[in-house]
Amino acid sequence: MSKHVVILGAGYAGLRALHELQKGTNDIKITLVDQNDYHFEATDIHEVAAGIQTSERITYPIKDVVKTACTTFVQGRVEKIDSENQLVHLKDQEAIAYDYLIVALGYESESFGIPGVEEFSLKMVDIPTSEKVYQHLTEQMEAYKETKDENCLKIVVCGAGFTGIELLGSLHEGKKKLAEIAGVEPEKIQLYCVEAVTRLLPMFSEKLGSYGIDHLKKWGVNFLVGKPIKEIKQDTVVYLDNQETNELNELKAKTIIWTTGVSGSHVVGDSGFAAKRGRVMVQPDLTDADHHNVYIIGDCSAVMDKESNRPYPTTAQISLKMGEHAGKNIKAQLKGEPTKEFTFKSLGSVASIGNSHAFGEVGKMEVKGYPASVIKKMIMDRSLFETGGVKEVLAKGRFDFYR
Repeated sequence: MSKHVVILGAGYAGLRALHELQKGTNDIKITLVDQNDYHFEATDIHEVAAGIQTSERITYPIKDVVKTACTTFVQGRVEKIDSENQLVHLKDQEAIAYDYLIVALGYESESFGIPGVEEFSLKMVDIPTSEKVYQHLTEQMEAYKETKDENCLKIVVCGAGFTGIELLGSLHEGKKKLAEIAGVEPEKIQLYCVEAVTRLLPMFSEKLGSYGIDHLKKWGVNFLVGKPIKEIKQDTVVYLDNQETNELNELKAKTIIWTTGVSGSHVVGDSGFAAKRGRVMVQPDLTDADHHNVYIIGDCSAVMDKESNRPYPTTAQISLKMGEHAGKNIKAQLKGEPTKEFTFKSLGSVASIGNSHAFGEVGKMEVKGYPASVIKKMIMDRSLFETGGVKEVLAKGRFDFYR
């Protein structure tokens, strides 16, 4: 009797696992569950938020990668996992039984308990929220024509992590388009970034990180570093301006975008797994400590890096590797073979600041400027190939190397 493998989530990790499980002539039945009927390239959503890419350019239908001979796609929202009875409960749909489960539910915005974040800032975690950011931006530009309120032209990015920096680069590139809507010169649109720490982009060398930040500063981005955010109010970011005197200050802006961090899906913790911020410290083979038929991968997973003695950062690169590994381990279990320990060696990381400028590391080599932007697009195309195959690369790949 064939075994049933259920994959929750059609992001980088989930689709990579699907590709691995659909290979060959395995006697398995696969069900893929996602709340959307499309996959989106999560590393590109900042471009949608800034209005320099449409959502259609970074999405493709899930059905394009589903082999119907062995896989069924179910569009639905996962509410809870009953690991004892091996059931996945969906909203307003029948529960799905499984023999093996891959949890790849992705990430959610993390507010860290700061008051007002949910009410008064914009998230940027998926296609709808990214489109909402750009819609809000255009509305503020339109409003400026009527009110002449300078705060309509102010954009604050909360957080100077990888996502925040890439968003600032895209917003700088999108200023000309926004300025045309507002009827002003691009220089009138003011970009701010508020960050709690002073050492930005710690994933890069200090010299390389400074290179990226200095370019954004030259392009007019105003950085407020070492300024922990204490509250978000209507059109206002409240931050700690002086840590010795505890003096607070306020930054007024009609657009406040929250990029300070993410957590794994709340479903993981709600389902009784030992999760911290939606992430489970998994076993070396990527299974849950108490359920060896449950693989937890991607943003819901914490995998220890033995060299640094800290969990690996969650990236598309490691998510793809986890998906492939989980798929291979399940096929081994089906054959009665032992699972293998997950190992990971980063190939490097490149941050884009606009379409034709980037910086980062590839292996042990530091790359900057236009050549780095070409490498960034090649990395994006490789990720697209690993989830969608040749068809999606040809349809949605980034080949605008000369723009």
